Amino acid sequence: MTSRRGSARPLTLALCLALLAALVSCSGGGSGPDTTLRVLASDELADMGPLLDQLREDTGVRLDLDYKPTNDAGDTLLTGRHSYDLAWLSSDRYLRLRAKQAPAGAAPATGVQRTSIMRSPVVVGLTQDVARRLRPKAPGGRVSWADIADAAATGTVRFGMADPRHSNSGLAALVGVATAAAGTGGALRPEDVSCDRLRGFRSGQTLTAETSRDLLDAFAGRPGRTNALITYESELLTLNASGRLKQPLVIVHPADGMVLSDYPLLLLDPARRDAYDRVVKWLTDPGHQRDIMRRTLRRPVNTAVRRDERLKAPLDNALYFPDDPAVLDRLLDDYGDPRRRVADQVIFLLDFSDSMRGARTTALRAAFAGLSGADSSAAAKFVRFYQGERLTAVRFGGRPLDERTVTVHGAADLTRLEDFVADGGYDGSTAIWSALDHGYATAERAVREDPGRAVSIVLMTDGENNAGIGRTTFVSRYRARPADARAVHTYPVYFGDADAAELRQVASVTGGRMVDAHDSSLSTAFKEIRGCS
Repeated sequence: MTSRRGSARPLTLALCLALLAALVSCSGGGSGPDTTLRVLASDELADMGPLLDQLREDTGVRLDLDYKPTNDAGDTLLTGRHSYDLAWLSSDRYLRLRAKQAPAGAAPATGVQRTSIMRSPVVVGLTQDVARRLRPKAPGGRVSWADIADAAATGTVRFGMADPRHSNSGLAALVGVATAAAGTGGALRPEDVSCDRLRGFRSGQTLTAETSRDLLDAFAGRPGRTNALITYESELLTLNASGRLKQPLVIVHPADGMVLSDYPLLLLDPARRDAYDRVVKWLTDPGHQRDIMRRTLRRPVNTAVRRDERLKAPLDNALYFPDDPAVLDRLLDDYGDPRRRVADQVIFLLDFSDSMRGARTTALRAAFAGLSGADSSAAAKFVRFYQGERLTAVRFGGRPLDERTVTVHGAADLTRLEDFVADGGYDGSTAIWSALDHGYATAERAVREDPGRAVSIVLMTDGENNAGIGRTTFVSRYRARPADARAVHTYPVYFGDADAAELRQVASVTGGRMVDAHDSSLSTAFKEIRGCS
């Protein structure tokens, strides 16, 4: 019996040691009970995997991440039909804006506990040859969104950007460009985007993807198709360090501002607060912040951590994100599907009656030169003529006199248009409604040939109607046209001695609006209209 008791003791001791080891392992070194949290995460957070293994060892909390594009993740949360304990997004701004539009009963997106974990701005990576072309032209060598938009319009920059409908990096870039284009210095308001100023910018997009990660893979896998990338600073730095590129990209922090992402960790289930607090404490610890920075090249939120030399660029011009969901709707609706791009057509109806001779024709020519790139102001860079755009100029007097259509492929096309505008062919009378009827016949053909093309009409005159058909006849013909032709708006320019009442009628009938060139200049008026066409 003694022998039996003696043999049982080692077995009992071994069992006890095994149980103790298991308890220590499950408790994370005494940090609390083992816990698994289901986390809806932005897809770019996949690079945090190895660090999360260490987090589990140290805290006993396992994060089970389900990856989705950021904006798609926000839409999932807003349905209220999910079983996630936490959300970890590159940004929750889209989620919070959409929550303002969410029906009653949807999952709350505001008021939940959130903690910023790291930061990264959305910036531009340029191939070295493009950087050499742009930097000498930029004030102080600091390239701006205006410079990028200008270079995109001329075909110098061919960029890749993730789809802003799905990806936060694409949406942040879109907000950044639109904010810079508005030039207000504040958050975008609906009136700032009611007139689009991004057509030249978007004409330069040659690559897209639903996620920023897929975008980088496509860029690295097909060199030469694009020469610029717009995405997170961290992803550009990581791509440069990966050895996948023949030459590293030059990273540009746009001088007119950037939108920052702060990667907030959101507590969705209040019952999981204890585990959430443990995770937050671990992630924001200085040592772990340093590890996150080294692995992901995102900026630490803990100010005690010294930044990597590659992350020293200042972020003192961070842009405000809009707080009105209507801004988001307008931006996304206007930007459309980046995979289906159809350039616009603008039909210019230009009064060449005798009163236009001299200074007025000179002003008209200057306006076209400014839209062709002669105006180097930041505002002009967002509204210039761009690659692929179709432009029709019609000179009219007592009737349509002559017409020229060009599709912009280079400077030569714009020169031909400028020369046409500057040529003679004056007439003694002014047929506004006849010219407008001719413009809508041209617009009708354009939308019939290409239903996806956006068409607009610009009417410039310095006198009142004294020839051709009258308003009643025009309205009758206009209403008989197909709906897609009637949807084309006309923007009359109040210029010279024009009858403002008649031009207001033009705008009212066609759904456009009148622009007063007396308040500034014809060039400024044309640029304003170009932002609305």
